[in-house]
Amino acid sequence: MSAHPSTLIPEADLPRELSPELAVEAAYAGPLAEVASRLARGLPVLVECDKELSPYAFANVRGRLKPSGIQCLYLDGRPRATADPAGGGAMATGFVGNMLNQLRDAVRGSVERRVVVLPHLDLLTTSQGGLTAEAREVIPLLYENPELVWLGFKDPSFPLPRVIENLFPHRASLLGIPRDRLGHLVTQKEARKFGRRFHAWGLYKYVSGVNAVRLRRLLSTLEGEDYPEDPKHAYRQLRQATLVGTLEVPETDLDRDIGGYTRVKDRLRAEILDLLARKDGATDADEAARLEALIPRGLIFWGPPGTGKTLFAKAMAASLGAAVTIVSGPELKSRWVGESEENLRQIFRRARQSAPSVIVFDELDSFASARGMYTGSGVEHSMVNQLLTEMDGFHREEMVFVVGTTNFVEALDPALLRPGRFEFHLQIPYPDADDRRAIIQIHDRAMGLQLTPEALEFAVRQTAGPVEGAAPGTLHSGDHLNALCRATARIRIREGLTGPTDPDLIERAMTEWIERPKMTRAEEWTVATHEAGHAVCSLHCPYAATIDRISIRGDAAGALGFVRYQDKAHRYIVTRGELLDDLCVLMGGREAEAMLLDDLSIGAAEDLRRATAIARALVEEFGLGGDEIGVGRFAADEKSRPLSPARLELLDRRISEILEEARRRAAGILAENRASVEALRDLLVEKKVIDAKALSTLGGR
Repeated sequence: MSAHPSTLIPEADLPRELSPELAVEAAYAGPLAEVASRLARGLPVLVECDKELSPYAFANVRGRLKPSGIQCLYLDGRPRATADPAGGGAMATGFVGNMLNQLRDAVRGSVERRVVVLPHLDLLTTSQGGLTAEAREVIPLLYENPELVWLGFKDPSFPLPRVIENLFPHRASLLGIPRDRLGHLVTQKEARKFGRRFHAWGLYKYVSGVNAVRLRRLLSTLEGEDYPEDPKHAYRQLRQATLVGTLEVPETDLDRDIGGYTRVKDRLRAEILDLLARKDGATDADEAARLEALIPRGLIFWGPPGTGKTLFAKAMAASLGAAVTIVSGPELKSRWVGESEENLRQIFRRARQSAPSVIVFDELDSFASARGMYTGSGVEHSMVNQLLTEMDGFHREEMVFVVGTTNFVEALDPALLRPGRFEFHLQIPYPDADDRRAIIQIHDRAMGLQLTPEALEFAVRQTAGPVEGAAPGTLHSGDHLNALCRATARIRIREGLTGPTDPDLIERAMTEWIERPKMTRAEEWTVATHEAGHAVCSLHCPYAATIDRISIRGDAAGALGFVRYQDKAHRYIVTRGELLDDLCVLMGGREAEAMLLDDLSIGAAEDLRRATAIARALVEEFGLGGDEIGVGRFAADEKSRPLSPARLELLDRRISEILEEARRRAAGILAENRASVEALRDLLVEKKVIDAKALSTLGGR
């Protein structure tokens, strides 16, 4: 044997023919020999396997016990040749009733040790693992005769009640196929459908969750030419045949269907997809196993709502040729005891049967929050435990991935995040300008919007800030961009537009149905004066952000007007000069009213709140209050020492001084540029909305 076993198996080493019985022996010889050994020693055994496999598994065990002279009684509910229908045969009592009669006869009529086989234990339980009426009769019988040795078969679809499981001290699992046995389950004729070189590991990825009997059935029906240059046709047939229920392989392409997010895509490829591709192509089994051990099976995709976390999971599944199951966390919960955990078991079972597969738990935090934080019925605790049990039961060679999406990764149970479970964390943030441009271009092609370059850039700029009317801090996500493009498409259809889409149409799509306040001329004059004050101060403050747009149409929720700024060049470092410029700009609106109007409005309330917070932070937290205050942090918290009255008075006085300095600075800038303030005010009253290009005529930076 080679020191480095190969994943490529020569055709001559494969069997010429293979019956289901021989396939079961080839796949499960070790576990079945152990089952027979335990039974021979008088120990009951529970075998977990698919229904179609259980008759073949029993036949194999019976053959192993035969040389020892041990008799087996198979209680399958079918009428015996000597059964008297009038005396309680199958026709009189039904299938389950007949099985109960057979069980009574076996228990009360046997005086010698023999193996009694129970192939249909699932008929004694409900889907939630409760006891049926028949099971209440069966349980006393199972414990009545100590001379009987029980061999039970458990369908993985049905949990057994604890009282029945306790009857079996030894258990065996015949789920899926051991990878090292796959080379014994494919005939030479079938291997030719996969090309001139049979890659066992490449095939195993598609059949890991299939039992040996079903595998033989699938392989024997493969169609296509022998020794194809590309074996995709054969793999495609297997992929379709192994999809369970309504599962399907998504067609989402990582590049074609997801715009932008280059860094996210690069990391997903580098740490998951590229390693899997390299593992699938490896011809050395040891190397493939090493690569396999490096690939995380549990992944957390986290970030704000609407940023495409589920879409990335679908694209990952499509790249792997994997079936995807999307599960909503809240939908898993049930008021019935045990049903939530059973829902989880069934999801993982179907995923294993349809491997390669990806399970996506949407809103994972809805049931997997840190234990001790639950506010619901308590079922979440059991669901987390069940999820951990399922993930800990993964075999390394199983191509089943679990993706949890969440908006609150910090709320997840720490037990889920340790290595071996959800160890791979991928942040999917709000899209930046380049991402938004790429996303809009994808929707442009899909919806036929024919965006002009100007319209595209206008849409990118207009979606840079917060979403109007949404919760504070909500920025434009991929979902918001999709909604904008769909709104644009609806306008084009409604009005029969066939030409290119210009910026005005994008503007309409964003603002057409916003309920704007009906301001009087005097009110517009006041709002325009206020916003002009902000803008002119911003134009003459060297560290202020560049203005992108000014509006007095009441577009912003809770505000009659606004000045919107472009993204700052420096996102991570904030300097004292920037904060002082922010204070000056915030004071500009009120000071413009004081300079040009007869009275002051209360429109500066939010400006003053923000300005006071900045001034207080400068003095109390950032050590930027000046020489009189000194360098230190003076904000009160539970761990800090109480401040003296003199210190508090000094801090408050310095905060007031900083605010007054900002006010005087704003007043000075506006006085020096009064003509610009008035011109901008008049332009705003006339146009209602002006952009950066119109502002360039007013001077400043």
